Amino acid sequence: MEVRTHRGQGPLQQVIEIGPHRLLTDVAPESGGEGSGPEPHDLLAAALAACTTLTVNLYARRKGYALDEVQVSIQHGQEGAAYALHRSIRYLGALSEEEKQRLTDIANKCPVHKTLSGQIQITTEAE
Repeated sequence: MEVRTHRGQGPLQQVIEIGPHRLLTDVAPESGGEGSGPEPHDLLAAALAACTTLTVNLYARRKGYALDEVQVSIQHGQEGAAYALHRSIRYLGALSEEEKQRLTDIANKCPVHKTLSGQIQITTEAE
């Protein structure tokens, strides 16, 4: 999968193309943007939240858990030398405490969580 960006209409707005999908990203006016889309770190947090929800839902369905909905909230920002992501998960449905704990264990194994928790290598080439 290739992700591409190009300049949007605002001074810092970027159009992100992911296959056939298009998203906007921007920064707040106090940072020189127009606030026309989420900031890049917000997209990173959104990826973790979405992956968590999908992973938990798939597992619960496969196991026959009475999970009605998963709600994920991510608080994120710089904390000293590290960028911190704090995830809160709310399970709605007739679940035992044991099932909720198992779903939390599974949430910690979602692909984005594993990527962000593992070693990441970024290579850059200028054209």
